[in-house]
Amino acid sequence: MGEKRFFIFGAGYSGKAFARANEQGAPIFGTTRSPEKFEALRRAGIEPLHFDGALTPGIGDALRQTTHLIISVAPDEAGDPVLNAVGETIRAKMPSLKWIGYLSTVGVYGDHGGAWVDESADCKPVSKRSAMRVAAERDWLALGREIGKPVAILRLSGIYGPGRNALVNLEDGTARRLVKKDQVFNRIHCDDIAGALWHLADKNLGGVFNVTDDEPAPPQYVVTYAAGLMGVTPPPEIPFETAQLSPMARSFYGENKRVANAAIKAAGYSFRFPNYRVALERMWADGNWRDGEPRSPMKRS
Repeated sequence: MGEKRFFIFGAGYSGKAFARANEQGAPIFGTTRSPEKFEALRRAGIEPLHFDGALTPGIGDALRQTTHLIISVAPDEAGDPVLNAVGETIRAKMPSLKWIGYLSTVGVYGDHGGAWVDESADCKPVSKRSAMRVAAERDWLALGREIGKPVAILRLSGIYGPGRNALVNLEDGTARRLVKKDQVFNRIHCDDIAGALWHLADKNLGGVFNVTDDEPAPPQYVVTYAAGLMGVTPPPEIPFETAQLSPMARSFYGENKRVANAAIKAAGYSFRFPNYRVALERMWADGNWRDGEPRSPMKRS
């Protein structure tokens, strides 16, 4: 098999979770646009590099040794920033490359009126950002066919985990229980994003996979459940129609679907956190819900 060497474009929340799950001790390089984040990447086990849309000698050197490439950078008006910067490098100067993983979003499906969707469903994105994702997915899959390497597209639902969850929102006073009739969302714990990436990379599996939990649920249920674990009163319910929301937040509520995850399970992956209750209970019991560092669950900082 030989040693794996990973490179993550856009080593943010999900990329750091991936690196923390590096049981193989594989070398991992990762980029950020902000040099002040270098130390946080190092703490997660990532060798940091600066990427602002241009290929640098340091990035080029790392890519030449890379066996597994992960992209977690959003496309923009000009297309996919990574493909634009290093597409030719991938084609001609990555002799060790075996596999590409692209982190996308279930937003590519758009609105399906609450119906179940799987990877065969039509992509009919509502937002411009999701339309750009559809194009980026297509471009990465085309590149994979061109160079004869497997490309895995991971369509992620709402990402949560330590530091980013309803428990944190309740503690800092930002939790809200917005109620919109029949609205549901899927979610995915960052450790399951990491687990799915490691699973697909280990097997060099390509294809399109919904990486999402088993249980699409109304968002207010999650806040209520978290409040129960904390022993606090949940915030009052707010009708969606009267809620003060940013245009982006409101756009999320314009899409309603239940996302199925049978394909990634059929590929052999088992979810650690199949629903929000299991995940919230685990984070609360472990005391690592604030930032990943275990503490007494009742301590107030």
